[in-house]
Amino acid sequence: MTEQIALDRLTGLIAFARAASLGSFTSAARSLGVSPSAVSKSVQRLEQRLDVSLFTRTTRALTLTPEGRDLHERALRLIREAEEIEQSALMARSEPSGRLRIATSMPLGLHVIAPALPSFRQQHPAVTIELKLSDRFVGIVEEGIDVAVRIGRLDANGLKSRRLKRCRLCAYASPAYLAKRGTPLHPDDLYGHDLVNLQYQSTGQPFRWPFRVGGRTIEIVPAAAITADVSDAVIAALVAGGGVGVTATFLAAPHVAKGELLPVLADYAVDHDNITAVWPENRGTNPAVRACIDWLVDLFEERMAIR
Repeated sequence: MTEQIALDRLTGLIAFARAASLGSFTSAARSLGVSPSAVSKSVQRLEQRLDVSLFTRTTRALTLTPEGRDLHERALRLIREAEEIEQSALMARSEPSGRLRIATSMPLGLHVIAPALPSFRQQHPAVTIELKLSDRFVGIVEEGIDVAVRIGRLDANGLKSRRLKRCRLCAYASPAYLAKRGTPLHPDDLYGHDLVNLQYQSTGQPFRWPFRVGGRTIEIVPAAAITADVSDAVIAALVAGGGVGVTATFLAAPHVAKGELLPVLADYAVDHDNITAVWPENRGTNPAVRACIDWLVDLFEERMAIR
């Protein structure tokens, strides 16, 4: 009976910690692979056992009470310690196996990582993969991610990282558009063209276009005729003759190869943000995580060589 009570308490703490990190029972349930009602009931039992309210509940969100914030920090420490024990046990197995959760942005996930996952599993058939694609900044530890691939800024607290490649940005347009409107020879010439730009989903802000001019990087905010909040939509509009747009070379490369897009202002293209693999410190000894990181290094070396 004592062992059963202890297990029930641990289940409640895990459900509570995930709900607190993600802000809802539904998101926590999706992350843990259970139903929202199971998460809700586990948290309710935990509150009854502790005789304290952990959340202020509204129809839109969960907000931690002061007692909830204190317990959340303690629960995260407990879960991290449990994961360290698990990782130590996994080290006894030299062959990568088990579930591997990879998180990245939509463009990298769709165009680089997802198409290569079958080859990874051919090398490591005992590994099952969950690929999480999102344009929001995923909490790696809080959401149980094994490896994240990020472009740009890093939150290095409690994380290890390895740079994979630089993300090169260049302007592109369709041959038909350029034949009709002419080819800009300098970034200043863009003001006479139709422009297509990305709008960030997370902030609603437009993407600022970087160019290397006179030994320094400048940024412009284009007065776009077309904006879209997904990179694939920007590419589609460019291929259809919508104007000139700036995007990552790895996204444009397949369309350049098919003659659907041409580089514009290539002499002013910029190697912009780093693309980096990030993982929790306590998972670096997991054979599946180590194999994934080595695979990502080779994948991006090969994929980003195509410009």
